[in-house]
Amino acid sequence: MTHTPLERGLWVVLATPFGTDDDVDHGSLRRQVHLAEQVGAAGLVALGVFGEAASLSSAEHAAVLATVTAATTLPVVVGLPARTTAVAVEQARGCIGAATRPLRGLMVQAHSPRPELLIEHLHAIHDATGADVVLQDYPVVSGVHVTPAALLETVAACPFVIAVKAESTPTAPSVAALTAGTALPVFGGLGGVGLVDELACGAAGAMTGFSHPEALRTALTAYDDGGFAAARAAWAPWLPLANFEGQVGIGLALRKAILYRRGVLATRRVRPPAPGVPPLLEPVLAQHLSTLPSTQEVS
Repeated sequence: MTHTPLERGLWVVLATPFGTDDDVDHGSLRRQVHLAEQVGAAGLVALGVFGEAASLSSAEHAAVLATVTAATTLPVVVGLPARTTAVAVEQARGCIGAATRPLRGLMVQAHSPRPELLIEHLHAIHDATGADVVLQDYPVVSGVHVTPAALLETVAACPFVIAVKAESTPTAPSVAALTAGTALPVFGGLGGVGLVDELACGAAGAMTGFSHPEALRTALTAYDDGGFAAARAAWAPWLPLANFEGQVGIGLALRKAILYRRGVLATRRVRPPAPGVPPLLEPVLAQHLSTLPSTQEVS
C-alpha cells in the first residue's frame, strides 16, 4: 500500500467551541472551518490538544468529526488524546466511523521514549484501523521526551507514518535533526512562535492553531517566494500576539477570546476546569489587537 506524505503548508488546528450551556457549538465550529478555507489552509486538524479533545466524551468526538468532515472538502487529520493503546484504538475507530468521508490520518502522540514501544503502539493503531498516522512529539502535554533519533527509528519502522509534528522545545534543532534524517514532511506547531526558524531548518509548514491563521499563511507564502528574510518580515508583526497566545495554561482561553472578538466563535468558553483569561490580562489582550496589521474580514 502506498502512503502519501501529508501535504505541505498550513494545517489549521481547530478549537472546539462551546455554547453557554457548555455543549459543543457546531455553528461556531463551521465558521472556523470556513475561515481556514478562506485563508488557503492545506488541511484541518480536529480534536487536537487545543481542541480540548481530552475533555470531550466519545459522543462529542464523533459529533465534532461529523460536523467538520461534512463542512468542507479540505483533508482532515484527527487527534487522539489517549496515550494507551487500547483506548487510542477505540477513539480512532469511533472517529473514523463518525466522519462523513475518509480522514487524511490520525495524529498520535509519542507515548514512550523507547522506540520499540512506540513502534508497537503505532502498528496496533494502524492495524486496527488501516489509517495513516501523523506522529506528534509534544512533551509539554505528554510528559514524554523522545529523542530525534528515536523518532527517526520509529518512522523508519512504520511506513504508514505520513508526517511528524515536532513540538519538543527548542523546536528548531528538533526540526533540523528530523528533516536531515527523513524525507517525510515535518511540521512545527506551538502557535507559530518558532515558525521562521523551523522553516529555515526544513519544516514543511505549520500545523497549529492561531487566532489569525491568515498571518501564518502569509508567512509561509513569503518563505516560499522569498526565503528567510521575506518570512521574517511577514511574521514579525504577528509574533508578539503568537507569544501572548502561547502562554502555558491560558493559551487556549486567550485564543478563544480573540476568535470570539473576531466573530468566529459565539462564546469564549473553555471547558472547566481549564482556566479562563485572567481579568488583569484583558487590557493587554486589547492592546495586542489594537496594534495588529489589517486582516481580511471573516465572512
